[in-house]
Amino acid sequence: VQLVESGGGLVQAGGSLRLSCAASGSALSITAMDWYRQAPGKERELVATINSGRNTYYADSVKGRFTISRDNAKNTLYLQMNSLKPEDTAMYYCTSVDGLSHRDWGQGTQVTVSS
Repeated sequence: VQLVESGGGLVQAGGSLRLSCAASGSALSITAMDWYRQAPGKERELVATINSGRNTYYADSVKGRFTISRDNAKNTLYLQMNSLKPEDTAMYYCTSVDGLSHRDWGQGTQVTVSS
Protein backbone atom coordinates (compact mmCIF):
# COMPACT_ATOMS: atom_id res chain seq x y z
CA VAL A 1 0.00 0.00 0.00
CA GLN A 2 1.25 3.46 -0.89
CA LEU A 3 0.35 6.26 1.50
CA VAL A 4 0.62 9.99 0.81
CA GLU A 5 -0.07 12.51 3.58
CA SER A 6 -1.05 16.14 3.11
CA GLY A 7 -2.52 19.00 5.08
CA GLY A 8 0.31 19.86 7.42
CA GLY A 9 1.51 23.40 7.95
CA LEU A 10 2.07 26.23 10.39
CA VAL A 11 -0.79 27.25 12.66
CA GLN A 12 -1.14 29.33 15.81
CA ALA A 13 -1.97 27.73 19.12
CA GLY A 14 -5.71 27.16 19.39
CA GLY A 15 -6.06 26.70 15.67
CA SER A 16 -7.06 23.70 13.59
CA LEU A 17 -5.67 21.57 10.79
CA ARG A 18 -6.98 18.55 8.93
CA LEU A 19 -4.49 15.97 7.77
CA SER A 20 -5.31 13.62 4.92
CA CYS A 21 -3.72 10.35 3.87
CA ALA A 22 -4.50 8.90 0.46
CA ALA A 23 -4.00 5.15 0.13
CA SER A 24 -3.39 3.34 -3.15
CA GLY A 25 -2.31 -0.12 -4.21
CA SER A 26 -3.73 -2.99 -2.16
CA ALA A 27 -5.98 -0.65 -0.18
CA LEU A 28 -8.72 -3.30 0.11
CA SER A 29 -6.39 -5.38 2.29
CA ILE A 30 -6.20 -2.67 4.97
CA THR A 31 -7.65 -3.65 8.35
CA ALA A 32 -6.55 -0.64 10.38
CA MET A 33 -5.01 2.77 9.86
CA ASP A 34 -3.15 4.98 12.29
CA TRP A 35 -1.59 8.36 12.74
CA TYR A 36 1.79 8.52 14.46
CA ARG A 37 3.90 11.56 15.21
CA GLN A 38 7.50 12.25 16.08
CA ALA A 39 8.89 15.47 17.44
CA PRO A 40 12.60 16.31 17.28
CA GLY A 41 14.49 14.51 20.03
CA LYS A 42 11.45 12.50 21.07
CA GLU A 43 10.27 8.98 20.44
CA ARG A 44 7.60 8.28 17.88
CA GLU A 45 4.17 8.00 19.44
CA LEU A 46 0.82 6.63 18.34
CA VAL A 47 -1.72 9.43 18.06
CA ALA A 48 -4.89 7.69 16.87
CA THR A 49 -6.12 4.45 15.31
CA ILE A 50 -9.22 3.41 13.40
CA ASN A 51 -9.99 -0.17 12.40
CA SER A 52 -12.28 -1.76 9.84
CA GLY A 53 -15.11 -1.74 12.40
CA ARG A 54 -14.60 2.02 12.78
CA ASN A 55 -13.47 1.54 16.38
CA THR A 56 -11.09 4.31 17.38
CA TYR A 57 -8.30 4.84 19.86
CA TYR A 58 -6.69 8.11 20.89
CA ALA A 59 -3.62 8.93 22.90
CA ASP A 60 -4.52 10.70 26.13
CA SER A 61 -2.64 13.78 24.97
CA VAL A 62 -5.02 14.34 22.03
CA LYS A 63 -8.28 12.90 23.33
CA GLY A 64 -11.12 15.38 22.93
CA ARG A 65 -9.14 17.52 20.48
CA PHE A 66 -8.34 15.19 17.57
CA THR A 67 -10.72 13.06 15.51
CA ILE A 68 -9.65 10.22 13.22
CA SER A 69 -11.91 9.16 10.38
CA ARG A 70 -11.75 7.13 7.21
CA ASP A 71 -13.55 7.42 3.89
CA ASN A 72 -13.40 3.93 2.39
CA ALA A 73 -14.89 5.08 -0.92
CA LYS A 74 -11.98 7.50 -1.36
CA ASN A 75 -9.38 5.26 0.36
CA THR A 76 -8.50 8.26 2.48
CA LEU A 77 -7.71 8.63 6.16
CA TYR A 78 -8.19 11.93 7.99
CA LEU A 79 -7.08 13.49 11.23
CA GLN A 80 -9.01 16.56 12.31
CA MET A 81 -6.92 18.45 14.83
CA ASN A 82 -8.55 21.19 16.90
CA SER A 83 -7.31 23.33 19.80
CA LEU A 84 -3.75 22.73 18.70
CA LYS A 85 -0.94 23.26 21.19
CA PRO A 86 2.77 23.93 20.65
CA GLU A 87 3.47 20.44 22.00
CA ASP A 88 1.55 19.01 19.03
CA THR A 89 4.40 20.16 16.78
CA ALA A 90 5.81 17.09 15.05
CA MET A 91 6.08 15.16 11.82
CA TYR A 92 2.85 13.24 11.41
CA TYR A 93 2.85 9.87 9.68
CA CYS A 94 -0.01 7.80 8.32
CA THR A 95 0.26 4.01 8.52
CA SER A 96 -1.83 1.10 7.36
CA VAL A 97 -1.95 -2.48 8.59
CA ASP A 98 -3.15 -5.42 6.51
CA GLY A 99 -4.56 -8.82 7.45
CA LEU A 100 -1.03 -10.22 7.81
CA SER A 101 -0.08 -7.43 10.23
CA HIS A 102 2.19 -5.83 7.65
CA ARG A 103 2.50 -2.08 8.23
CA ASP A 104 3.18 0.52 5.56
CA TRP A 105 4.19 4.12 6.24
CA GLY A 106 3.72 7.40 4.44
CA GLN A 107 6.46 9.98 4.04
CA GLY A 108 5.03 12.28 6.70
CA THR A 109 3.67 15.81 6.86
CA GLN A 110 5.01 18.50 9.17
CA VAL A 111 2.74 20.21 11.68
CA THR A 112 4.10 23.26 13.47
CA VAL A 113 2.09 25.05 16.15
CA SER A 114 3.33 28.47 17.23
CA SER A 115 2.65 29.90 20.67
